[in-house]
Amino acid sequence: MGLFGFGKKKHNKDDDEAEVKAKEAETKDEDSAAEAEDNGTDADKDAAKDSESAESKDTETDSNEDEDADEHKVPDEPSEAYPDRGDLYGPWDIEEEEAPNYDEYLDMGAYYLPFMPGIELRVKANRASGQVLGCTISYKTSSLEIEALAAPKTLSLWDGVREDLLAANPKASEEPGIFGTEIKLPVVVKGGKKLITRIVGVDGPRWMLRGIFSGRAATHPESPETKALNQFFSDIVVDRGEEPLAPRDVIPMHAPVSPEERRKADEAAAEADKDGKGHKIPKRIKGPFVADQQTEVQTTISRGPMFSELR
Repeated sequence: MGLFGFGKKKHNKDDDEAEVKAKEAETKDEDSAAEAEDNGTDADKDAAKDSESAESKDTETDSNEDEDADEHKVPDEPSEAYPDRGDLYGPWDIEEEEAPNYDEYLDMGAYYLPFMPGIELRVKANRASGQVLGCTISYKTSSLEIEALAAPKTLSLWDGVREDLLAANPKASEEPGIFGTEIKLPVVVKGGKKLITRIVGVDGPRWMLRGIFSGRAATHPESPETKALNQFFSDIVVDRGEEPLAPRDVIPMHAPVSPEERRKADEAAAEADKDGKGHKIPKRIKGPFVADQQTEVQTTISRGPMFSELR
């Protein structure tokens, strides 16, 4: 009879097949686990990328909000008062800490005008003497006439001016506006056409800046022209000066001086300190002036891409 070795089992084909299947199953489980781990890693990477992207967008949004916060704007809604002038909104006084940098503004003597593409400047001057009294900004179908008046140290000048306008013009009315209470005044122009004007007044330290809006800027509050000219008016920087002026006197002005001309004048003034010669920035014409003096417009002089000057 046959003999079997000690400790050896009889070889069974079915057992071999079962063992192979078990190993295959184990291998499949390991592969599945590895694949799941890889997928998890990819998902984590994608989640990390999404998180970084979101964080980057949030940072960019915060940055844009910070930039917007640094820019001076005008109020979103009309109101009867304008209490935040000098803190959040303009027009600004030249001595105020929150005033915008006016190095690139056009110097008119009584105030500095900001840059805005697409505008035209007309200078208002006395016909006989040539003295500058004010200016008008034209933008598309709208215009803005600007005038700076001397005011008392403690009292609001605009309240009294507004009362006088209402008393003198029965068709005038007042209503809340972006710069506080404003006047709507219909006027008749050449040809008998009636034009609605919007008159605003903003009180500052010893001055009042008056703006007369016409065209769409007077009748369409949500118009891009209105918003652009509102912002332009708000960005003006007023230089009252130290001249003794009575309330409602026009603050003395001079012909427009561009930023480049101002820089050259500063350089020339520095040279003048050395040899006693040189050209300086035009001095203000001695006032006061009457606001209703006649004016004359003659010719157009180009002054770069910012303004065209009419004298």
